[in-house]
Amino acid sequence: MINTLVCGVDEAGRGPLAGAVFAAAVILNPAKPIIGLADSKKLSEKRRDALAIEIKANALAWSIASSSVEEIDEINILQASLLAMQRAVELLAIVPTQILVDGLHCPKLSIPMRAIVKGDSKEPAISAASILAKTARDAELYQLDKVYPEYGFAKHKGYPTSLHMQMLLQYGVLSVHRKSYAPIKNLLNQR
Repeated sequence: MINTLVCGVDEAGRGPLAGAVFAAAVILNPAKPIIGLADSKKLSEKRRDALAIEIKANALAWSIASSSVEEIDEINILQASLLAMQRAVELLAIVPTQILVDGLHCPKLSIPMRAIVKGDSKEPAISAASILAKTARDAELYQLDKVYPEYGFAKHKGYPTSLHMQMLLQYGVLSVHRKSYAPIKNLLNQR
């Protein structure tokens, strides 16, 4: 099949206590290979940012979507991640013929797809999606940092670091925090 349009899909932000979960879908252009694609977690922020620009400029199609904190709390993080992935694929300007998803689970879509464990380090299209999802999520956390500077979102990106837990104890839970997550739930139950 010469006209195979492979779409890589990945998410970012399942573990943090705050912010939306992001997903990206990318159809790479075989005529414009991007050097240095890798699992976004293995790249420096500077390298991710540079690659994100290159991906957006050279991919045949790409999109980024998210699921809100409210959706995460309502349907759980796995379902919210899959929903964000589904939205990302549905936003693509080109319909792919095959979807490769990082991880164990696939979103609900009618296009043939398969889940690949550690796909973000095995499949270039998934690596590209991983980079776009991560840079989009980081951008949201930098915005949250401007709105709530005392919480240190730019430093911990919403993850349950000791700094973040300390700020939560000091300043309380925000609307951007995931109330279904145990550390947040416990804090709310103590108050």
